[in-house]
Amino acid sequence: MKSSTLQFLKTLEKNNNRDWFNTNKDLYTVARQDVISFIEELQTEISGFDPEVLKMDAAKSLFRIYRDTRFSLDKTPYKTNFGASLGMGKGSQRAGYYLHVEPGRSFVSGGLYQPDSAVLKTLRKFISANNDAFQKILGASGFRNNFRGLSTESKLQRVPAGFEKEDPVAEFLKLKQFVVSHPVSDTYLLDKDAPQKLAGIFKSMKPLNDFLNSAFS
Repeated sequence: MKSSTLQFLKTLEKNNNRDWFNTNKDLYTVARQDVISFIEELQTEISGFDPEVLKMDAAKSLFRIYRDTRFSLDKTPYKTNFGASLGMGKGSQRAGYYLHVEPGRSFVSGGLYQPDSAVLKTLRKFISANNDAFQKILGASGFRNNFRGLSTESKLQRVPAGFEKEDPVAEFLKLKQFVVSHPVSDTYLLDKDAPQKLAGIFKSMKPLNDFLNSAFS
C-alpha cells in the first residue's frame, strides 16, 4: 500500500466536509484504487489456502466512504477509513475476512459479525455440541499467536435460555458474535510484503471460519 493513501485519510480527517472532498476528489480516487489493488494482492495470497476469495470482486468488497448520518449525532459526511469485506458482513450467515485501513488504527479481522438471532441460535447449539473441537481451534498455537481471543462486545451477562450454566463453553455461548481481530501498524501496512504477511494472519483464523461455516453446511 502507498503512504499517500494513509496521508489522504489523515488529511480527510482534518477536512471532513463536502467542499474539501469535492475539490480533492482525485486524491480519493487514487487512494481508493490503491486499496483495491492491495485487496487484489491480498486475495491472491489468501487463495493459496482459501480459493473462494478469488470469486469476490475487490472493488465491490470495499465499503462506501460516504457515511449514513440520518440517525447519528455525528454529521461528518465521510468515513476516515477504508473497509473491505471478503465474505464477512453484518448479519451474514457465513464467516469471512475483513480489512480495515485507518492511520494508526488499522486491523484485520474474521469470523461471523453480528449474525441475526436465528443464525446465532444455530451457532450456539453447534458450539455446545462440538465444544472440544471449538476449544481446540481457540487453543492452537497459530491462533493464539495472532489473537487474544474472541470479541466480547455486547456479551450477555447470563447463559442464554436453552443452555446449561455448567456447559463447558458457557462463556462462549454468551457471545453475540464470533469475531477475532489483529491490529496492524502503519509501518506493517506499508511494507512491500504486507499482503503476504496479512494472508498469514488470515490463514490462522481460517480454522475458526471453517468451524463456524460448518454449522450451516
